[in-house]
Amino acid sequence: MEQNQRWRKLSGQRVYIPITEEVANTLSKEISAGNEMKVCIGTDSQVKGDETEFATVIVFIRKGKGGFMYLRNEITSQKMHIKQRMLTEASKSIEVAYALCGIFSKYGVDLEVHADINTNPTFKSNGALKDAMSFITGMGFVFKAKPEAFASSSCANKVVQ
Repeated sequence: MEQNQRWRKLSGQRVYIPITEEVANTLSKEISAGNEMKVCIGTDSQVKGDETEFATVIVFIRKGKGGFMYLRNEITSQKMHIKQRMLTEASKSIEVAYALCGIFSKYGVDLEVHADINTNPTFKSNGALKDAMSFITGMGFVFKAKPEAFASSSCANKVVQ
């Protein structure tokens, strides 16, 4: 996950240090300020012609006091069916969660991994629900799908350009 230059704040301000260091610094400041924190990680994607853009977000929630997020965008020209794309989203979220989970444990911060997969079987994305749930929970993370998966379905969705 050495793609430091790709991470940025919602304001557009780039993160120039490793995201692990940025997250540790952020949690240290927030907890020192007396904020109780929770983190949700999610990824969404959008197909645009021959390319698919992925947006991964790390959403920090100050319980009772709002929140903020870090994000990165990635573009691929690899063709994917819907199930493969949904599992790629889950994989990108797991990659980030795995790299940061030690930091969250150190600070006693709850972590959820959100998947932009519909729990309603009439939607195409639902075909990936069981696999994504097994993938995420098998890695030891708390799993949330739509409609509870706001990090992927709302936050990441807004920054997929």
